[in-house]
Formats: sequence, structure tokens, C-alpha cells
Amino acid sequence: MEPKKATGMATMKDVADKAGVSTATVSRALMTPEKVSALTQKKVQLAVDAVGYSPQPMGRLLKRNETRNLLVVVPDICDPFFAEMLRGIEETADEQGYWVLMVDCAHQRPHKKSFSDLIIARQIDGMLLLGSEPPFGIDKAEQQNLPPIVMVNEFVPELQLPTVHIDNLTAAYEAVDYLFSLGHRRIGCISGPEHLTLCQYRLQGYIQALSRHGIPSDGHMVFRGEVNFQTGTAGLNALISRTYPPTAIFCHNDIIAFGALSQAKKNGLSVPADLSLVGFDDIAFATFCDPPLTTVAQPSYQLGREALLLLLQQVRQQAVGNASLLLDSKLIVRGSTAMPRIKT
Repeated sequence: MEPKKATGMATMKDVADKAGVSTATVSRALMTPEKVSALTQKKVQLAVDAVGYSPQPMGRLLKRNETRNLLVVVPDICDPFFAEMLRGIEETADEQGYWVLMVDCAHQRPHKKSFSDLIIARQIDGMLLLGSEPPFGIDKAEQQNLPPIVMVNEFVPELQLPTVHIDNLTAAYEAVDYLFSLGHRRIGCISGPEHLTLCQYRLQGYIQALSRHGIPSDGHMVFRGEVNFQTGTAGLNALISRTYPPTAIFCHNDIIAFGALSQAKKNGLSVPADLSLVGFDDIAFATFCDPPLTTVAQPSYQLGREALLLLLQQVRQQAVGNASLLLDSKLIVRGSTAMPRIKT
């Protein structure tokens, strides 16, 4: 029989490894045993005895009123871009012994006070905001009544929140600059909503790339809409109806690009022979559409993981201020882009 570790030296992960379960399951078995089966309780308790784990640290958490519940506010759960990011959040939370609760704000806008009261009533230890439109007030006065918050994917300086994101402006600039390197000069842009901060940055990247190559402001070809397939189809129709239509289009995300790609085919245009398309995000389907989509790849899983770890630093009362963690993006060149058929 293996000797026990000295009391207090073993960790929750030691117990999880011994019992063959996750750290989150160990946490539930010790803190809320009614939420796990009798068999799991027994496995965990045997593992606790075997490794000599002391649950005193959990007691200290309870004294600080920690619940090990984290809230994730998602702009639209149906958007596939968030799937990999949520996986990074959930797997990292599980490693750390926390539960993740989720709120989808695509079709609900609860009153900011009722939402704040709900958070406080449920004793949430911290929150991750996956977009720039939280359904509650987060000004300085309101933040005093809320748990720690980290923003993911968006960067909104005026909110003064810790943030994990990419450089959307530079990524957009590089994508449009690539189209110029292929020989395109008439380049359109199908943008998401003007009020979304990341759309503002991506539009600025587009404009700066055009300016860098001597295209005046009256040469901008921009269509604005929501982040959906319909914006892609409407934007494609609007841009190609111009007297001098674009030979390439930069789309603010892959969903918009898929809509534009579908509509281009319906209009008899060949992609990329007649029209090059670039998306943003590199969601899974970007590899499998026809043709495969050239797009800006975001490190979605890592965005979720790093944001969760940054949030836990605050939950554990480690000062992080309004730190901004910038991750790298990369342009992935696939079959939806090529040199223009005729010189523009």
C-alpha cells in the first residue's frame, strides 16, 4: 500500500487523478455531495483518504463566500465562432475546479438591474464577456456591485476591463493588403454593425490598407449590416451592382463571407476567377466550403483559455488591473482568392 502524503500537501488534482474523475467532480463531491452519485462520492472519498488530501482550502473558500461558479455571457450561442472559445473556457474551468454557467444574449436583453441582482443572488464568482454589449451596466459605480469581469474577443478601452483579444485592425489591414499583393485595386468590404467595436477596428484596417495603396476615401466600397448570412448576400448584390464593381471583397467574418459566396454563385460569378473573397475567424466550415475560404484565423480556444485564467487571477484576489492580453492571428490563404482576371 502506498504511503499517504502528509496532510495538507496533496491537492485536489491528486484526488481527481486517484479517483479517475475531473477536479470539478471532486469539488462537487466535497462541497455539494447531493449533486453526484453515491458511487462517485465513495470513489472520491477513498481517493481523499489514499492521498491524504485535506479539504481545509475548500473551507477557506466557503468562508470567503466563493461558489466556484463562473458566468459566461455569449452574444449569440448559434454563432460557430464561439464554439471553440467556449471549449477553451469550459475545459480550463474544469481543470481548475470551477463550473461554467452560460447566458445567450442574442434574443434577450434583461434590464441591467435585474440581471445584476440575478448575478449577486446566484453568487457568481466572476464573469467572462464574449462581446462588447453586456446586458447590464458596467460603469464604475456598477462594477463595485459586480464580481470580477474579463472581456474576451473585444477590446473596448473605455470600459477599463481586463481583456484577451487579437489586434483586429492590423489583422484586417494585412488581409486587405494581401488582396492588393494579388493585383486587386477595387476592393469592397462587407461590415458588421457599426456600433460593434471589433467591426470598427476591422473597418479601420480596411480603410488604412486602401489609403496605403493610394485609394482615396471616395473609392471605399462598404456595405454594413448584421453578422449573418443575409448581410453577406445583400452586401454582395449591392457591391456588384456598382458601375465599377469590386474584384475582391473583405468580409468582417466567415458567416458574412459564406453568404456572399453563395450569392456570388447564384449571380453566375466564379470565385475566385471573377471575384476573390476573404473572411475573418477561420471557423471549421471555412475549410470545407467550395472553394475553401481565405480567412483570418483567430486562436479561439486559446482566447477562451487565457481569459478564464485571467479571470481566476482576479477571483483569487490577484491584482491584474485593466491588463490587455494580445494574442496572434494569422491569414490563412485558401482557394477563394486569386489574381484578378483583368488588370484593375
